[in-house]
Amino acid sequence: MLALWNTGIVLLTIIIMEGVATFAHKYIMHGWGWGWHHSHHTPRTGAFERNDLYAVVFALLAIALIYAGSEGYWPLQWIGAGMTGYGVIYFIVHDGLVHQRWPFRYVPRRGYLRRLYMAHRLHHAVRGREGCVSFGFIYAPPVDKLQAVLRERNGRPASAGAARGADRAAASSPSGKPSPASRRK
Repeated sequence: MLALWNTGIVLLTIIIMEGVATFAHKYIMHGWGWGWHHSHHTPRTGAFERNDLYAVVFALLAIALIYAGSEGYWPLQWIGAGMTGYGVIYFIVHDGLVHQRWPFRYVPRRGYLRRLYMAHRLHHAVRGREGCVSFGFIYAPPVDKLQAVLRERNGRPASAGAARGADRAAASSPSGKPSPASRRK
């Protein structure tokens, strides 16, 4: 029975972490923490960017929770395990799929992964930290709704087309890979 509780805590933590990450992305990273996050909205010149420090902070917190839990403070180790699970999902989806930080390229053509990919591309369609949409990493609102919000905020239908244009460029390139400029957005 304890194994079921522990599994439930891990899964619930992963779900809650999407809310925590969305809040942190919108109000911290695009707020007072913009100094680190700004690097994520500019072209990357190396393997790492200053924004990766946020992953280090969350990883250290997860390690501390796992340690405290292993010292007898149940269920902290399972909360830390859930945070780690969310971090793995974030790495695969955000860093790998959306920002192409893997050694191979894949652009989803349909379904949930395409919606997630396009929602985050629309997040990067706005220059700077103001006026962005879609701050989540696992949940993606419908793309047409995000495009409508961008059009309303910016008064320019072309602003929403930035993600679509980058996606079309990736699909029409001879290698099927996005250009370096479109990958970074």
